Amino acid sequence: MDIQFSAEDNAFREEVRRFLAEAYTPDLRQEMARSKNGYMSKQSHITWQKRLFERGWAAPNWPVEHGGAGFTPVQKFLFTQELEMVGAPHTVPFGLTMVAPVIMGFGTDEQKQRFLPDILASNVWWCQGYSEPGSGSDLASLQMKAEDKGDHYLCNGSKIWTSMAQHADWIFCLVRTSKTEKPQQGISFLLIDMNTPGVRVAPLYTIDGPAEGAQEINQVFFEDVKVPKENLVGEENKGWTCAKYLLEFERGNPYSGGLRRSLHKTRELASKIPCDGGMLTEDADFIRKYSELERQIMVMEYTELRIFADVSAGQNIGPGSSSLLKTRGTELQQAVTELGAEVIGQYGFPFVRDTQANANEQDVGLDGAAMVVPKYFNTRKTTIYAGSNEIQRNIMTKAVLGL
Repeated sequence: MDIQFSAEDNAFREEVRRFLAEAYTPDLRQEMARSKNGYMSKQSHITWQKRLFERGWAAPNWPVEHGGAGFTPVQKFLFTQELEMVGAPHTVPFGLTMVAPVIMGFGTDEQKQRFLPDILASNVWWCQGYSEPGSGSDLASLQMKAEDKGDHYLCNGSKIWTSMAQHADWIFCLVRTSKTEKPQQGISFLLIDMNTPGVRVAPLYTIDGPAEGAQEINQVFFEDVKVPKENLVGEENKGWTCAKYLLEFERGNPYSGGLRRSLHKTRELASKIPCDGGMLTEDADFIRKYSELERQIMVMEYTELRIFADVSAGQNIGPGSSSLLKTRGTELQQAVTELGAEVIGQYGFPFVRDTQANANEQDVGLDGAAMVVPKYFNTRKTTIYAGSNEIQRNIMTKAVLGL
């Protein structure tokens, strides 16, 4: 594998850095620095995503004919790494990187014309309706019913762990349109307007108890919700194919840039903490743990480069590779935040209930430590969402090892 970047790739990297220096303004940087989960306020996200859209970089993975950036696989990798290294927010994924590829791959021409331009320009926001109470990693057991009523479906049920549903205009849902012996059959992929009568969003507050309206996750209830037949994507009862296709986009992302940045921030904090007459960065136990994580992140980066080199050669990332990236990346996210929580020790005691709401208040305690423990708790979810890592290992044993 040739890991040397070409002169053109290095020039592109510098172009991205110049863009970030101008577009990722101090107010956005300050807000992201106080985020435990990578989300800012909706208006700040819109501001950021529209800057990417104006530059033509809002959708690195889209085909050019639909408004995509036209990046090579290497440019996509470099672009993501540069965003990660400065702590820039990811684009909210539900529209741009989840439902849009499904609409492109399985939707009608009318659906593409109707939905894709507004998704690209961040004019319409989406959320994901997959998990249900009792149907998380076992997604195929979902029970939300969509009854055929001629020109529309009548939907009843609920979706849970629905990130940012309180801000969404539309939700894409997996629904049961038929009872079959094999649960993966009889599932359909529907697009539902969140303003439809019968749709209700209820907040699910996490342990840090954010202010009302700023919660990360929700439960969405559907009571006799009428959905036009034209909002069905793909064939009726063939939605599982759409679901599997979408999950490759949800899981197949690089992690190493963000991991390296988080680890370096942990070292910066350690340099401020006294330990045995010196600073914590001189402590042998810290050096050992830090060096081991640094080595593992380097291995992760080389793995990403190998996979994206295959993509450059025309190969599909596939479920095995996307599951590998998701599994190892999220495990390292947890490991890095665990080291951060261990490093700050007693400085992690001050509890910041809602960093977004208290943006104008000075942090209590050690400068830069306020977000360490909230991020530690928030990353406990990463090995569960998008299919638990136990499920990902099952996928890898089948797709990679052929077992």
